Amino acid sequence: MAVCEVCGNDYDKTFEVMAAGQRHVFDSFECAVHRMAPICEHCDCKVLGHGTEVDGHFYCCAHCARVASGSDRVADRVG
Repeated sequence: MAVCEVCGNDYDKTFEVMAAGQRHVFDSFECAVHRMAPICEHCDCKVLGHGTEVDGHFYCCAHCARVASGSDRVADRVG
């Protein structure tokens, strides 16, 4: 059994995530998201999808990217 690094649960069904050369152990996707998901620099929500990056800043969607960056060139879909 292994211990979840977020909640401390000692569980027989933990899983590992390797990211940036580091090993992380979680007992649920909820804990993995809590620790691993990036945070939108505008609204502070966890980014669970692809997100949008503008000038090195990460946002959950084009709306947040437009508001925060002041650019009207950010779009959710490429035509």
